[in-house]
Amino acid sequence: MRGLFTFITFAALLLQGCALGMPAGARDPVMADSSGQPFVARSDPSRASLPWTARLFQAWTDGPAYYAQAIRGHLSLWWRAQPLEALIDAPQTDPKLKDRLVLARTIRQFAAEQLALPDNGSYTRYVELGRPHVVWNVKATPELSLEPRRWCFPVAGCVAYRGFYERADAEAFAERLRAQGDDVLVAGVPAYSTLGWMADPLLSSFIRYPEPDLAALIFHELAHQRLYVKGDTLFNESFATAVEIIGVRRWLEHRATAAEGASLLASWQARRARREAFLQLLAQARERLDRLYRSGAEPAALRAGKQAEIENLQAEWLALRARWGGGHGYDRWFDQDIGNAHLVSVALYTDLVPALLAMAEQYGDDLQRFYRELDALAREPAAVRSARLKAIQQRSQARPQE
Repeated sequence: MRGLFTFITFAALLLQGCALGMPAGARDPVMADSSGQPFVARSDPSRASLPWTARLFQAWTDGPAYYAQAIRGHLSLWWRAQPLEALIDAPQTDPKLKDRLVLARTIRQFAAEQLALPDNGSYTRYVELGRPHVVWNVKATPELSLEPRRWCFPVAGCVAYRGFYERADAEAFAERLRAQGDDVLVAGVPAYSTLGWMADPLLSSFIRYPEPDLAALIFHELAHQRLYVKGDTLFNESFATAVEIIGVRRWLEHRATAAEGASLLASWQARRARREAFLQLLAQARERLDRLYRSGAEPAALRAGKQAEIENLQAEWLALRARWGGGHGYDRWFDQDIGNAHLVSVALYTDLVPALLAMAEQYGDDLQRFYRELDALAREPAAVRSARLKAIQQRSQARPQE
């Protein structure tokens, strides 16, 4: 009963997708995104023009109905979760699933023992979802801006995404934002974190990921439990992404004593290099668009410039793809109708990662020191935190390359 009470108290407040989706079919912002809260953090011109009955209905769907679907959705996971040990021992469990559960259990143990991540009930149970994603997430920006829309929770703070357990609900909310003129992204998410308030389960949406991606997801979500700054999506997601990179590298180096482990490490390193090239491509496009939006030009000129920059990005991608000799999973991202929301969704997971990795490198193998330093940094105002990390990144970039 205590667990149920805890869930009912916090589930709706803490619902937030903390997923990445890598090109190999796993997790990275190029393939999946996140979630949010019950009211748009700005005036809603479409609401002002509605009759009072429609405004009342919209207030219901944005508030009580949104929290109700969050509670209902997570409670369904809570009821269906099965203990790992029972499933592993059960003779009727599919052998392939059993192997994945054993692997996840080993990764979970490694996270606690080698990465100093929380050692609790998370990922000690399993849920068969019967669908490809656990939640669907909506992100949005104004048509001519790279500033993400944010929604605010009493506990989790303001976040740049909003999540729904039913895709139809996500699409309906997205359509409202589009009607206001926003650029909108709706994407399925394989996992989310309750920030340690609940024991997050393993899910069928990611249990069959390739080994490095399964490890990445578990490390990423546990990192959110280790450190979370209320209202700072960029810092939170960048921190979790940095921890997953450090963790996967250590996990694969640990496994590299076997031939299979060495092969996985080499493959992951090659994927990391491609991913960095992809992120650089998008960062340059964001910089150009940001300059355009700040230029003070007329809206018609801004729209034309935006379209030209998106077309330029597509051309740059085709050139990069040709150098790679294939898309390596990124074709799916570029096949979308790309807009500001797509570019921002990637930035929220990656922009501070280089600075955080440089910071971690200062402490060598001592992740506890790294975490303590970030605990102190998390208590600083966001502007101070950002300036400090930017300075670390600049010093790292200025160092001579070996």
